[in-house]
Amino acid sequence: MATYVCASCGYGSASWYGKCPSCQEWNTFEKTIDASSKKRSARSVPSAHAEKLNTLAGQSNTRIATGNEEFDRVLGGGFINGEVVLLAGEPGVGKSTLLLSVLAALPCFYISGEESGQQVKQRADRLGVSTQNILFSNELQVDAVIGALEKYNSDYSVAVVDSIQTLYTPDIPSPMGSVAQIKESAARLTDYAKRQGKIIILIGHVTKDGDIAGPKTLEHLVDCVIQLEGEKESTFRLLRARKNRFGSVDEVGLFEMTDTGLQQVNNPTLFINSAIKAAAGRAVIITVEGSRSLLYEVQSLVVPTQLAIPRRIASGIDYNRLQLLLAVIRKHLKINLDKFDIYVSVAGGLSIKSPSADLGIAASIVSSVKNKALPLDWAFVGEIGLLGEVRASQREKKIMYDAKRLGLKKVVNADRVHMIRELGTMFA
Repeated sequence: MATYVCASCGYGSASWYGKCPSCQEWNTFEKTIDASSKKRSARSVPSAHAEKLNTLAGQSNTRIATGNEEFDRVLGGGFINGEVVLLAGEPGVGKSTLLLSVLAALPCFYISGEESGQQVKQRADRLGVSTQNILFSNELQVDAVIGALEKYNSDYSVAVVDSIQTLYTPDIPSPMGSVAQIKESAARLTDYAKRQGKIIILIGHVTKDGDIAGPKTLEHLVDCVIQLEGEKESTFRLLRARKNRFGSVDEVGLFEMTDTGLQQVNNPTLFINSAIKAAAGRAVIITVEGSRSLLYEVQSLVVPTQLAIPRRIASGIDYNRLQLLLAVIRKHLKINLDKFDIYVSVAGGLSIKSPSADLGIAASIVSSVKNKALPLDWAFVGEIGLLGEVRASQREKKIMYDAKRLGLKKVVNADRVHMIRELGTMFA
Protein backbone atom coordinates (compact mmCIF):
# COMPACT_ATOMS: atom_id res chain seq x y z
CA MET A 1 0.00 0.00 0.00
CA ALA A 2 1.37 3.42 -1.01
CA THR A 3 1.33 6.17 1.61
CA TYR A 4 2.75 9.67 1.83
CA VAL A 5 4.96 10.75 4.74
CA CYS A 6 6.11 14.25 5.67
CA ALA A 7 9.92 14.38 5.65
CA SER A 8 9.85 17.13 8.28
CA CYS A 9 7.63 15.73 11.03
CA GLY A 10 6.77 12.16 9.95
CA TYR A 11 3.02 12.82 9.50
CA GLY A 12 1.47 10.09 7.32
CA SER A 13 -1.43 10.28 4.90
CA ALA A 14 -3.07 8.15 2.23
CA SER A 15 -2.97 11.09 -0.19
CA TRP A 16 -0.43 13.76 -1.12
CA TYR A 17 -0.61 17.24 0.38
CA GLY A 18 1.20 20.34 -0.77
CA LYS A 19 1.25 21.63 2.81
CA CYS A 20 1.67 19.29 5.77
CA PRO A 21 -1.39 19.50 8.11
CA SER A 22 0.86 18.79 11.10
CA CYS A 23 3.97 20.98 10.79
CA GLN A 24 2.66 23.39 8.11
CA GLU A 25 5.74 22.86 5.91
CA TRP A 26 5.38 22.96 2.12
CA ASN A 27 6.38 20.24 -0.38
CA THR A 28 7.64 17.80 2.24
CA PHE A 29 5.45 14.78 1.41
CA GLU A 30 7.23 11.77 -0.07
CA LYS A 31 5.69 8.64 -1.44
CA THR A 32 6.55 5.44 0.42
CA ILE A 33 5.47 1.84 0.32
CA ASP A 34 4.42 0.26 3.58
CA ALA A 35 6.06 -3.16 3.41
CA SER A 36 4.30 -4.25 6.58
CA SER A 37 0.85 -3.88 5.03
CA LYS A 38 0.85 -7.35 3.51
CA LYS A 39 -2.02 -9.42 4.80
CA ARG A 40 -1.12 -11.98 7.38
CA SER A 41 -3.29 -14.59 8.93
CA ALA A 42 -3.81 -14.52 12.67
CA ARG A 43 -2.14 -17.93 12.96
CA SER A 44 1.14 -16.62 11.50
CA VAL A 45 1.52 -13.89 14.13
CA PRO A 46 3.51 -15.13 17.15
CA SER A 47 2.44 -14.13 20.64
CA ALA A 48 4.55 -11.58 22.47
CA HIS A 49 6.84 -12.61 25.30
CA ALA A 50 6.56 -10.67 28.57
CA GLU A 51 8.50 -10.62 31.83
CA LYS A 52 7.98 -8.93 35.16
CA LEU A 53 10.00 -5.76 35.24
CA ASN A 54 11.37 -6.41 38.73
CA THR A 55 12.95 -9.67 37.57
CA LEU A 56 15.06 -7.99 34.89
CA ALA A 57 18.66 -7.07 35.56
CA GLY A 58 19.30 -3.34 35.59
CA GLN A 59 21.44 -1.78 32.90
CA SER A 60 25.04 -1.13 33.85
CA ASN A 61 25.88 2.52 34.43
CA THR A 62 29.46 1.97 33.38
CA ARG A 63 30.48 4.56 30.83
CA ILE A 64 32.92 3.99 27.99
CA ALA A 65 34.93 7.20 27.82
CA THR A 66 36.61 8.29 24.61
CA GLY A 67 39.27 10.34 26.37
CA ASN A 68 38.03 13.50 24.68
CA GLU A 69 36.66 15.54 27.59
CA GLU A 70 34.51 17.88 25.49
CA PHE A 71 32.84 15.03 23.58
CA ASP A 72 32.35 12.93 26.72
CA ARG A 73 30.87 15.95 28.53
CA VAL A 74 28.06 16.26 25.96
CA LEU A 75 27.34 12.50 26.08
CA GLY A 76 27.11 12.59 29.87
CA GLY A 77 30.50 11.03 30.63
CA GLY A 78 30.88 8.60 27.74
CA PHE A 79 28.97 5.94 25.82
CA ILE A 80 26.58 3.37 27.29
CA ASN A 81 26.57 -0.16 25.86
CA GLY A 82 23.72 -0.51 23.37
CA GLU A 83 23.48 3.25 22.83
CA VAL A 84 22.62 4.67 19.41
CA VAL A 85 23.86 8.22 18.80
CA LEU A 86 22.83 10.50 15.93
CA LEU A 87 25.43 13.14 15.02
CA ALA A 88 24.18 15.89 12.69
CA GLY A 89 25.65 19.06 11.26
CA GLU A 90 26.08 21.22 8.17
CA PRO A 91 28.12 19.81 5.27
CA GLY A 92 31.80 20.47 5.87
CA VAL A 93 31.40 21.47 9.51
CA GLY A 94 33.68 18.62 10.63
CA LYS A 95 31.48 15.67 11.66
CA SER A 96 33.70 12.95 10.17
CA THR A 97 36.83 14.75 11.32
CA LEU A 98 35.50 14.94 14.86
CA LEU A 99 34.63 11.24 15.02
CA LEU A 100 38.00 10.11 13.65
CA SER A 101 39.76 12.15 16.33
CA VAL A 102 37.42 11.17 19.16
CA LEU A 103 37.35 7.44 18.43
CA ALA A 104 41.11 7.12 17.93
CA ALA A 105 41.49 5.33 21.27
CA LEU A 106 38.62 2.84 20.68
CA PRO A 107 38.36 -0.12 18.27
CA CYS A 108 36.03 1.19 15.56
CA PHE A 109 34.09 -0.19 12.60
CA TYR A 110 33.73 2.67 10.09
CA ILE A 111 31.03 2.21 7.42
CA SER A 112 31.01 4.94 4.79
CA GLY A 113 28.73 5.37 1.81
CA GLU A 114 30.11 8.81 0.99
CA GLU A 115 33.89 8.28 0.95
CA SER A 116 36.27 5.55 -0.13
CA GLY A 117 38.64 3.82 2.24
CA GLN A 118 41.56 5.71 0.71
CA GLN A 119 39.89 9.04 1.42
CA VAL A 120 39.13 8.13 5.04
CA LYS A 121 42.70 6.90 5.54
CA GLN A 122 44.09 10.08 4.01
CA ARG A 123 42.10 12.17 6.50
CA ALA A 124 43.20 9.97 9.39
CA ASP A 125 46.86 10.35 8.36
CA ARG A 126 46.46 14.12 8.15
CA LEU A 127 44.96 14.17 11.65
CA GLY A 128 47.67 11.89 12.99
CA VAL A 129 45.12 9.22 13.93
CA SER A 130 46.27 5.61 13.93
CA THR A 131 44.15 3.40 11.65
CA GLN A 132 45.37 0.14 13.18
CA ASN A 133 42.15 -0.42 15.16
CA ILE A 134 39.74 0.82 12.48
CA LEU A 135 37.79 -1.59 10.27
CA PHE A 136 36.36 -0.06 7.10
CA SER A 137 33.53 -1.00 4.75
CA ASN A 138 31.76 0.66 1.82
CA GLU A 139 28.65 -1.53 2.13
CA LEU A 140 25.33 0.29 1.66
CA GLN A 141 22.77 -2.50 2.04
CA VAL A 142 21.65 -2.33 5.67
CA ASP A 143 21.24 -6.10 6.15
CA ALA A 144 24.73 -6.65 4.76
CA VAL A 145 26.01 -3.98 7.14
CA ILE A 146 24.41 -5.75 10.10
CA GLY A 147 25.89 -9.05 8.85
CA ALA A 148 29.36 -7.47 8.84
CA LEU A 149 28.82 -6.06 12.33
CA GLU A 150 27.93 -9.54 13.56
CA LYS A 151 30.85 -11.15 11.74
CA TYR A 152 33.43 -8.80 13.29
CA ASN A 153 31.59 -8.51 16.58
CA SER A 154 34.69 -8.91 18.75
CA ASP A 155 36.87 -6.53 16.72
CA TYR A 156 35.18 -3.21 17.51
CA SER A 157 33.56 -1.26 20.35
CA VAL A 158 31.91 1.50 18.33
CA ALA A 159 30.40 1.37 14.83
CA VAL A 160 30.07 4.54 12.74
CA VAL A 161 27.65 4.82 9.81
CA ASP A 162 28.51 7.76 7.53
CA SER A 163 25.81 8.54 6.69
CA ILE A 164 22.40 7.05 7.48
CA GLN A 165 21.01 8.68 4.31
CA THR A 166 23.19 6.40 2.15
CA LEU A 167 21.86 3.08 3.51
CA TYR A 168 19.01 1.20 1.87
CA THR A 169 17.11 -2.08 1.95
CA PRO A 170 15.68 -3.79 -1.16
CA ASP A 171 12.59 -4.70 0.89
CA ILE A 172 11.28 -1.17 0.37
CA PRO A 173 10.80 0.04 -3.22
CA SER A 174 11.88 3.61 -2.48
CA PRO A 175 15.05 5.44 -3.55
CA MET A 176 18.06 5.75 -1.26
CA GLY A 177 17.66 8.67 1.14
CA SER A 178 13.86 8.59 1.13
CA VAL A 179 11.85 8.77 4.34
CA ALA A 180 10.99 5.07 4.25
CA GLN A 181 14.59 3.97 3.62
CA ILE A 182 16.04 6.15 6.38
CA LYS A 183 13.42 5.03 8.89
CA GLU A 184 13.77 1.32 8.12
CA SER A 185 17.59 1.38 8.04
CA ALA A 186 17.78 3.24 11.36
CA ALA A 187 15.21 0.89 12.94
CA ARG A 188 17.19 -2.23 11.96
CA LEU A 189 20.48 -0.80 13.19
CA THR A 190 18.88 0.29 16.46
CA ASP A 191 17.38 -3.17 16.95
CA TYR A 192 20.82 -4.74 16.40
CA ALA A 193 22.50 -2.33 18.85
CA LYS A 194 19.96 -3.13 21.60
CA ARG A 195 20.19 -6.90 21.08
CA GLN A 196 23.98 -7.05 20.97
CA GLY A 197 24.76 -4.19 23.37
CA LYS A 198 26.84 -2.43 20.72
CA ILE A 199 27.41 1.31 20.35
CA ILE A 200 26.40 2.74 16.98
CA ILE A 201 26.92 6.33 15.79
CA LEU A 202 24.81 7.49 12.85
CA ILE A 203 25.95 10.56 10.96
CA GLY A 204 22.99 12.51 9.60
CA HIS A 205 22.47 15.34 7.15
CA VAL A 206 20.68 18.59 7.90
CA THR A 207 18.31 20.69 5.81
CA LYS A 208 18.94 24.25 4.66
CA ASP A 209 17.06 25.43 7.75
CA GLY A 210 19.45 23.56 10.06
CA ASP A 211 17.01 20.79 10.99
CA ILE A 212 18.02 17.14 10.85
CA ALA A 213 17.09 15.70 7.47
CA GLY A 214 14.74 12.72 7.27
CA PRO A 215 11.67 11.72 9.26
CA LYS A 216 11.22 12.86 12.84
CA THR A 217 11.02 9.15 13.63
CA LEU A 218 14.79 9.02 13.19
CA GLU A 219 15.31 11.27 16.22
CA HIS A 220 12.80 9.27 18.26
CA LEU A 221 14.51 5.96 17.49
CA VAL A 222 17.98 6.89 18.74
CA ASP A 223 19.08 7.42 22.34
CA CYS A 224 21.11 10.57 21.83
CA VAL A 225 20.99 13.36 19.24
CA ILE A 226 23.99 15.67 19.14
CA GLN A 227 24.61 18.49 16.67
CA LEU A 228 27.88 20.12 15.62
CA GLU A 229 27.37 23.83 15.03
CA GLY A 230 29.51 26.59 13.60
CA GLU A 231 30.09 28.59 10.46
CA LYS A 232 32.52 27.06 7.98
CA GLU A 233 34.29 30.42 7.77
CA SER A 234 34.90 30.34 11.53
CA THR A 235 37.33 28.06 13.33
CA PHE A 236 35.08 27.50 16.35
CA ARG A 237 32.61 24.62 16.69
CA LEU A 238 30.01 23.93 19.38
CA LEU A 239 28.70 20.44 20.08
CA ARG A 240 25.24 20.41 21.68
CA ALA A 241 22.91 17.61 22.75
CA ARG A 242 19.32 17.95 21.54
CA LYS A 243 18.25 14.67 23.13
CA ASN A 244 20.02 12.41 25.62
CA ARG A 245 18.32 9.49 27.36
CA PHE A 246 21.38 8.82 29.51
CA GLY A 247 22.54 12.32 30.35
CA SER A 248 21.86 16.04 30.33
CA VAL A 249 20.98 18.10 27.26
CA ASP A 250 22.41 21.28 28.80
CA GLU A 251 26.09 20.53 28.28
CA VAL A 252 28.09 21.97 25.40
CA GLY A 253 31.43 20.91 23.95
CA LEU A 254 33.86 23.49 22.57
CA PHE A 255 36.23 22.79 19.69
CA GLU A 256 38.51 24.74 17.39
CA MET A 257 39.32 23.66 13.84
CA THR A 258 43.05 23.53 13.24
CA ASP A 259 45.38 21.99 10.64
CA THR A 260 45.39 18.81 12.73
CA GLY A 261 41.61 18.55 13.14
CA LEU A 262 39.19 19.65 15.85
CA GLN A 263 40.99 20.47 19.08
CA GLN A 264 39.34 20.80 22.48
CA VAL A 265 38.86 24.27 23.92
CA ASN A 266 38.99 24.67 27.69
CA ASN A 267 39.24 28.47 27.87
CA PRO A 268 35.77 30.03 28.37
CA THR A 269 37.06 33.47 27.30
CA LEU A 270 38.41 32.30 23.94
CA PHE A 271 35.43 33.80 22.08
CA ILE A 272 36.29 37.29 23.37
CA ASN A 273 38.75 39.35 21.36
CA SER A 274 40.85 40.99 24.07
CA ALA A 275 42.83 42.95 21.47
CA ILE A 276 39.83 45.15 20.62
CA LYS A 277 39.55 48.36 22.60
CA ALA A 278 36.26 49.67 23.94
CA ALA A 279 33.88 50.38 21.06
CA ALA A 280 30.27 51.43 20.73
CA GLY A 281 27.98 48.49 20.02
CA ARG A 282 30.13 45.85 21.74
CA ALA A 283 28.90 43.93 24.80
CA VAL A 284 30.04 40.81 26.62
CA ILE A 285 27.44 38.19 27.52
CA ILE A 286 27.99 35.49 30.14
CA THR A 287 25.76 32.40 30.13
CA VAL A 288 25.81 28.99 31.79
CA GLU A 289 25.96 26.03 29.42
CA GLY A 290 25.58 22.86 31.48
CA SER A 291 28.31 22.90 34.13
CA ARG A 292 30.36 25.79 32.72
CA SER A 293 30.10 29.52 32.17
CA LEU A 294 30.89 30.89 28.72
CA LEU A 295 31.61 34.42 27.54
CA TYR A 296 30.33 35.62 24.18
CA GLU A 297 30.96 38.88 22.38
CA VAL A 298 27.93 40.42 20.68
CA GLN A 299 28.34 43.33 18.28
CA SER A 300 25.63 45.68 17.03
CA LEU A 301 25.72 48.26 14.28
CA VAL A 302 22.91 50.82 14.09
CA VAL A 303 23.14 53.21 11.12
CA PRO A 304 20.70 55.58 9.39
CA THR A 305 18.80 53.92 6.56
CA GLN A 306 17.89 55.09 3.09
CA LEU A 307 15.22 52.42 2.73
CA ALA A 308 11.48 52.74 3.30
CA ILE A 309 11.62 49.51 5.30
CA PRO A 310 14.79 49.40 7.46
CA ARG A 311 16.93 46.27 7.41
CA ARG A 312 17.20 43.90 10.36
CA ILE A 313 20.05 41.37 10.13
CA ALA A 314 20.77 38.81 12.86
CA SER A 315 23.73 36.41 12.92
CA GLY A 316 24.11 33.98 15.80
CA ILE A 317 20.82 34.90 17.47
CA ASP A 318 17.22 34.15 16.59
CA TYR A 319 15.79 36.72 14.18
CA ASN A 320 12.37 36.73 15.85
CA ARG A 321 14.04 37.25 19.23
CA LEU A 322 15.82 40.29 17.84
CA GLN A 323 12.53 41.72 16.57
CA LEU A 324 11.01 41.24 20.01
CA LEU A 325 13.92 43.04 21.72
CA LEU A 326 13.73 45.92 19.25
CA ALA A 327 10.03 46.35 19.99
CA VAL A 328 10.72 46.44 23.75
CA ILE A 329 13.53 48.98 23.28
CA ARG A 330 11.30 51.19 21.13
CA LYS A 331 8.49 51.02 23.68
CA HIS A 332 10.31 51.41 27.00
CA LEU A 333 13.43 53.40 26.08
CA LYS A 334 11.52 55.75 23.74
CA ILE A 335 14.09 55.23 20.96
CA ASN A 336 12.81 55.56 17.42
CA LEU A 337 14.48 52.68 15.54
CA ASP A 338 12.40 53.02 12.37
CA LYS A 339 15.02 55.28 10.76
CA PHE A 340 17.92 52.87 11.29
CA ASP A 341 19.27 49.70 9.78
CA ILE A 342 20.25 47.31 12.58
CA TYR A 343 22.83 44.54 12.33
CA VAL A 344 23.50 42.21 15.29
CA SER A 345 26.12 39.48 15.26
CA VAL A 346 27.77 37.09 17.70
CA ALA A 347 31.51 37.22 17.11
CA GLY A 348 33.32 34.08 15.97
CA GLY A 349 30.44 32.66 13.94
CA LEU A 350 28.85 31.19 17.06
CA SER A 351 25.18 31.07 18.08
CA ILE A 352 23.55 31.80 21.43
CA LYS A 353 20.44 29.83 22.38
CA SER A 354 19.91 31.03 25.94
CA PRO A 355 17.30 33.79 26.57
CA SER A 356 19.61 35.13 29.30
CA ALA A 357 21.54 36.84 26.49
CA ASP A 358 18.67 39.33 25.98
CA LEU A 359 20.09 42.02 28.27
CA GLY A 360 23.50 41.95 26.61
CA ILE A 361 22.00 42.15 23.12
CA ALA A 362 19.82 45.09 24.13
CA ALA A 363 22.81 46.83 25.76
CA SER A 364 24.90 46.47 22.60
CA ILE A 365 22.09 47.93 20.45
CA VAL A 366 21.58 50.92 22.77
CA SER A 367 25.35 51.40 22.93
CA SER A 368 25.50 51.67 19.13
CA VAL A 369 22.50 54.03 19.01
CA LYS A 370 24.03 56.32 21.65
CA ASN A 371 27.54 55.84 20.17
CA LYS A 372 28.93 55.25 23.65
CA ALA A 373 31.12 52.28 24.50
CA LEU A 374 30.53 49.92 27.40
CA PRO A 375 33.44 49.05 29.73
CA LEU A 376 35.43 46.03 28.56
CA ASP A 377 35.30 44.38 31.98
CA TRP A 378 31.48 44.39 32.22
CA ALA A 379 29.27 41.41 31.35
CA PHE A 380 25.50 41.17 30.94
CA VAL A 381 23.08 38.39 31.83
CA GLY A 382 19.28 38.49 32.04
CA GLU A 383 16.10 37.70 30.12
CA ILE A 384 13.89 40.57 28.99
CA GLY A 385 10.10 40.25 29.07
CA LEU A 386 7.56 41.98 26.86
CA LEU A 387 6.71 44.40 29.66
CA GLY A 388 10.34 45.55 29.81
CA GLU A 389 11.21 43.69 33.00
CA VAL A 390 14.58 41.99 33.40
CA ARG A 391 14.34 38.48 34.79
CA ALA A 392 17.04 36.65 36.68
CA SER A 393 18.74 33.81 34.83
CA GLN A 394 19.29 30.37 36.24
CA ARG A 395 22.33 29.62 38.40
CA GLU A 396 23.31 33.25 38.92
CA LYS A 397 25.47 32.34 41.92
CA LYS A 398 27.71 30.32 39.63
CA ILE A 399 27.72 33.13 37.08
CA MET A 400 28.84 35.68 39.69
CA TYR A 401 31.53 33.34 41.00
CA ASP A 402 32.91 32.57 37.54
CA ALA A 403 32.75 36.22 36.49
CA LYS A 404 34.97 37.18 39.41
CA ARG A 405 37.34 34.29 38.66
CA LEU A 406 37.60 35.38 35.00
CA GLY A 407 38.48 38.95 35.92
CA LEU A 408 35.18 40.72 35.21
CA LYS A 409 34.63 43.71 37.48
CA LYS A 410 30.86 44.02 37.06
CA VAL A 411 28.00 41.75 36.01
CA VAL A 412 24.86 43.64 35.01
CA ASN A 413 21.90 41.42 35.90
CA ALA A 414 18.34 41.62 37.23
CA ASP A 415 19.62 42.82 40.62
CA ARG A 416 21.23 45.89 39.03
CA VAL A 417 18.74 46.54 36.21
CA HIS A 418 15.13 45.76 37.13
CA MET A 419 13.59 47.28 34.00
CA ILE A 420 15.11 47.75 30.57
CA ARG A 421 14.52 51.51 30.72
CA GLU A 422 17.26 51.63 33.37
CA LEU A 423 19.78 50.80 30.62
CA GLY A 424 19.46 54.41 29.53
CA THR A 425 21.17 55.59 32.72
CA MET A 426 24.37 53.76 31.69
CA PHE A 427 24.72 56.04 28.67
CA ALA A 428 23.62 59.31 30.27
